[in-house]
Amino acid sequence: MSIVKVQESLSLPRALFKNRSRLGVLADENTYRLCYALVRTMLPDHILIKIPAGESHKNLETCHFIWQQLTDHQFDRHSLLVVLGGGVAGDMGGFCASTFKRGINFILLPTTLLAQVDASIGGKLGVDFGPYKNHIGVFKEPMATCIATSFLKTLPVRELRSGYAEIIKHGLISDKRMWGSIQKLPLEKQPWLKLVKHSISFKASIVKRDPKESGLRKILNFGHTLGHGLEGFFISTEKPLFHGEAIAAGMILEAKIAHTKKLLDEKSLNSISRYILSIFGKIELPNPDKILPLIRQDKKNRGNTILMALPKGIGKAVWDIPVSEREIVEAMDYYRAFQT
Repeated sequence: MSIVKVQESLSLPRALFKNRSRLGVLADENTYRLCYALVRTMLPDHILIKIPAGESHKNLETCHFIWQQLTDHQFDRHSLLVVLGGGVAGDMGGFCASTFKRGINFILLPTTLLAQVDASIGGKLGVDFGPYKNHIGVFKEPMATCIATSFLKTLPVRELRSGYAEIIKHGLISDKRMWGSIQKLPLEKQPWLKLVKHSISFKASIVKRDPKESGLRKILNFGHTLGHGLEGFFISTEKPLFHGEAIAAGMILEAKIAHTKKLLDEKSLNSISRYILSIFGKIELPNPDKILPLIRQDKKNRGNTILMALPKGIGKAVWDIPVSEREIVEAMDYYRAFQT
């Protein structure tokens, strides 16, 4: 496992940058504007690489630009790339570093709640391929991940709420007590440092036991099979969803499937649906034939069988559960009809 440092205010040990032939900082247009000035004062001389912000730019075209910048500035295998940004920048920047000259070291400085509690932990890197989420990628741990919850103050409410979906997920699949406690406070009053530490501790323990997602780690995909399908569909529309918004809907849909399979009682299903909708609201689902082709491409599937991670009660989960397309359609009908 790489070094993971969690703190309220950012600090960067100088030892991380020792004996580096080149140092680069990758920032998107938002983190350059809101966060780079703080980070710059903590770094030795470096090359700045700026990329556009947003999921629509998480593709091989942007990777080509990053690789070209590293090449033009003569980065070698003794170089280091610092990635300043959310999940998109972290996934893509880490992927580019891991594949450039067969791999250079990189450090993640996650600036969004989503990246801090999920994307920056576990070594999953990659980019989208058309509408297919994270279709091209590798497993590679960063040299270090430095997390500062003070960055969360730079986030708009919608971005903060998006990251909160992963905290909800961690409670539902691992910690019934935490799931109960977060429901007692409004979003803006949540104890972020405590919740970030909780999520990182949980996810790191899972990754340590199953680094390549051959078994237990698959429980982290709860909400993501259908959530990624929705995110992929909406990415090319006039109103693309944030990752957490799609996963929030995905958790309701997959909780319904868990209920259908008698893994989750009706009271728990209603509790999950009501709380998530109170935070995220309801999205207008597309027709099933629009997202089923995307779901059939999900990385967790085996052959023609759709496999999901589903909650088994509150606080536990199971994985590799076969799900039919009929069950998916029924879950979508449930979501549309649910009244808060």
